Amino acid sequence: MAKISPVSAKYIVHTQIQIEGVVDKPDVIGAIFGQTEGLLGSDLELRELQRSGRIGRIEVNSETRYGKTFGTIIIPSSLDKAETAIIAASLETIQRIGPCNSKVKIERIEDVRISKRNFVIERAKELLKVLTDSVLPDSQEITDEVAQSVRMMEIVEYGKDRLPAGPSIDESDEVIVVEGRADVLNLLKHGIKNAIGLNGTSVPETIIELGRRKILTVFVDGDRGGELIIKEISSVTEIDFVTRAPDGKEVEEITKKEIHKALRSKITVEQIGITRGIETPEKQNNAIEDKKEKIEPRITNVILSPQQKQNFKKMLDDLIGTRGAYILDQEMNILGKVPTSELVTTIKSLNSVFAVVFDGIINKDIINIADRANVKYLVGMESRVRPNDTRAEILINNNF
Repeated sequence: MAKISPVSAKYIVHTQIQIEGVVDKPDVIGAIFGQTEGLLGSDLELRELQRSGRIGRIEVNSETRYGKTFGTIIIPSSLDKAETAIIAASLETIQRIGPCNSKVKIERIEDVRISKRNFVIERAKELLKVLTDSVLPDSQEITDEVAQSVRMMEIVEYGKDRLPAGPSIDESDEVIVVEGRADVLNLLKHGIKNAIGLNGTSVPETIIELGRRKILTVFVDGDRGGELIIKEISSVTEIDFVTRAPDGKEVEEITKKEIHKALRSKITVEQIGITRGIETPEKQNNAIEDKKEKIEPRITNVILSPQQKQNFKKMLDDLIGTRGAYILDQEMNILGKVPTSELVTTIKSLNSVFAVVFDGIINKDIINIADRANVKYLVGMESRVRPNDTRAEILINNNF
């Protein structure tokens, strides 16, 4: 008997069956042929249609549950849509399969050509994207690639220490000090030509001399080593501004957007409590007053309500992954947001704080400063101190 290939089918009839008893697949197929025989005339006789290849192999999938049989019937067809619909409707006349009552319901008639067309469209989209992205770069991409290569070729050796630098050190009033050659190259790649690298842990004489006549911005990696470099440079020359790459990232690997964001967020050395040599009381007071202008909470004794706890939880969820901290007043207003790396310095500069919510661990350094600033609530991701070690109430992420 000839069988239609699924590739040549134009339509597929999907049918649901429900049988009030246990039957086998041959019983179902026998009922299909037997109970539709002579129903539609010789031209639409299922056996003849299957023999001529216009109806494909009938597939039956069934399972038995609680003494009943459930399943599907799939019939591929190369007839036209009207004839296929007639064949499908005839299946619903089947009322018994084997010795059991049954119910047959046509679920849908699938147009195979539409499915193929959808596949062709989606695959064409993928191929076009590959072609556009990797095979046919547009003129702007070519221009950007050439310009980037030219910028990276512009790196020079500056000063008697032969430090890696951009070509605009002498022409610029401001110089960006980074850690090494790779950092200078990354800044050059993104159009920043006034950067110079330290090329080591000790501060070269060239950097010291630049600090006397230029505005120095120290741009370091987002790790502990970056903080040490800031202290090292500030101990031997005058620096004006400090900024860092995002936490855990290095200047040589960050994107153009991250570079410009970091440079826009630069702060003075007074704001982080670092000056050349020993911090003077005058500069300490100036930094404190600057921060008090931004954050000056008023504290009275308040019992924390369930709503306030809920607000704490929401704020903590918002901060997850940001390495940031919120400073709150008694009315739960956010008075300021600072990086967790500056949290101790910020709290130290304030007389009293109602609450601090931050993406970090509550440790002894935090509670010591918090008690001096009369912080009422410390909310963090986890705690490494005992509740009795501080006057503040400690709330952590899994306590809400």
